[in-house]
Amino acid sequence: MEGLKGEEAQKQEFVLASVSELASSSSSSSLTPAVARFSAEDGVGELRFQQEAESDARVNVDLQTAQLFKLGPVQSVCISEGSDTGTEKLFSRGVTIHFKNEEESGAFHNAFEQWKKDFIVQGKKLPNGEISSSKSKFDDKIEPSSAKMYFHYYGQLLHQQNMLQDYVRTGTYYAAVIENRVDFTGRVVVDVGAGSGILSLFAAQAGAKHVYAVEASEMAEYARKLIAGNPSLGQRITVIKGKVEEVELPEKADILISEPMGTLLINERMLETYVIARDRFLQPNGKMFPTLGRIHMAPFSDEYLFVEIANKALFWQQQNYYGVDLQPLYASAFQGYFSQPVVDAFDPRLLVAPSMSHVIDFTKINEEDLYEFDIPLRFVAAVGTRVHGLACWFDVLFDGSTVQRWLTTAPGAPTTHWYQLRCVLSQPIYVMAGQEITGRLHMIAHNAQSYTIYLTLAAKMWGPGAEQGGIIQESSCKLDLKEPYYRMSQPQAYTITQDQQPHQQIQAQDIPIHSQDFEDSEFIPQPSPSSGVKMTLADFARSTGSLKDTL
Repeated sequence: MEGLKGEEAQKQEFVLASVSELASSSSSSSLTPAVARFSAEDGVGELRFQQEAESDARVNVDLQTAQLFKLGPVQSVCISEGSDTGTEKLFSRGVTIHFKNEEESGAFHNAFEQWKKDFIVQGKKLPNGEISSSKSKFDDKIEPSSAKMYFHYYGQLLHQQNMLQDYVRTGTYYAAVIENRVDFTGRVVVDVGAGSGILSLFAAQAGAKHVYAVEASEMAEYARKLIAGNPSLGQRITVIKGKVEEVELPEKADILISEPMGTLLINERMLETYVIARDRFLQPNGKMFPTLGRIHMAPFSDEYLFVEIANKALFWQQQNYYGVDLQPLYASAFQGYFSQPVVDAFDPRLLVAPSMSHVIDFTKINEEDLYEFDIPLRFVAAVGTRVHGLACWFDVLFDGSTVQRWLTTAPGAPTTHWYQLRCVLSQPIYVMAGQEITGRLHMIAHNAQSYTIYLTLAAKMWGPGAEQGGIIQESSCKLDLKEPYYRMSQPQAYTITQDQQPHQQIQAQDIPIHSQDFEDSEFIPQPSPSSGVKMTLADFARSTGSLKDTL
């Protein structure tokens, strides 16, 4: 071994204040005081907790599968694979360790990490069926820089506050848990991606026997502090700092609770972690809160938004920007702005057809099924208008034994921190009332914890000759869900009205829409040709101060 030399390479001992076993194949036992002995034989590392040298009362821990977590300054828990009795496989067992002081606690943790590092065996089966390797499954599929930023973001209290102050989100979770006490009372709960620990505290309020709050970011330390500050609940909550793909738990869970939803439900790819937690920790027929999710989609018309995005690229139309012609980059800039999904809250009257949905059942779906979604689209336009893209939102169901409760992010419903999402086409399509709109929404996961979106919308022939079929219009776009345009956080740059005609640099609508198509419509307001203010390229240049006497 590199870390331990000579006699220490074969044995190392620590005298502990006390040790108590969390779970075993027999009744729970207590070993106090005790000795912890690291040893090595034939290249295999072992940790043994024993009351005295001659005693048979001992617990053996395989360092190849063991995990050590600090619960406090002088208290830790060691979790590892149990034994195979022939009739029953004990998947994991845990030992609570009490040290005499913080110095001994630190020394033991350092020794544990060194012994584990030197004796880790690649490809060893873990207690819950996963494969141990130098990199976890999470590390294998996620870019390190993305993971670092992700855990840094969620390790800050200001971002946790943003989520806690989403009262639709937090209130719905609270109601779903408290109204379904029967699902939590006396049950073991695992909080997947616990964050501040608020859901763990809700579960404890509902009578959970014990809650394991698993959190990989530095927020775990804040969660410990918050939980310690609520001792009547905190005594039944254990915070475990680590990734769900890597940690071990001393017992199986009766119910999982988590908030794994990102923008469009799937952004950040935490649904995969939620499913992995199900496969590793949940008892057969255990419950999951939330239970399933639905992605809703509908075509929309929003001339204001289209012009706003298109006008962003006008900067690159300048022919004399400090003596430089920027026009060669205009087309790339134009497409670049349309590659950003728009995150904001919009008026549901902008929808031009009833929505359709795609269901994701968290209790049944395989992790690999979350790597790619291919959703065929079909709508029937309720009005004649110009379709600018596809609007999306989601909801999730808490399928409790007592109450079924939905958390929705739908337009028109109380706004959440997820808002809604819109994929805007750089080339809109024209439809008449009653015309069929078809297409495809294809989403492929990438290693930056998000998805690449491919959207195609098409309008089939409508009116005389429609029986011949065929497509008369089609428009496609590629977007990166990782890089959205957060429209809600930015000021509205233009004072034009919703029904103005597009900017002169953009092809104006050249198919007439008859006024009767808009009468009594709840979707699109009737256009007013005389309303609005039109911004020309020269106006844009003068407003930015970028052009002087060049146009």
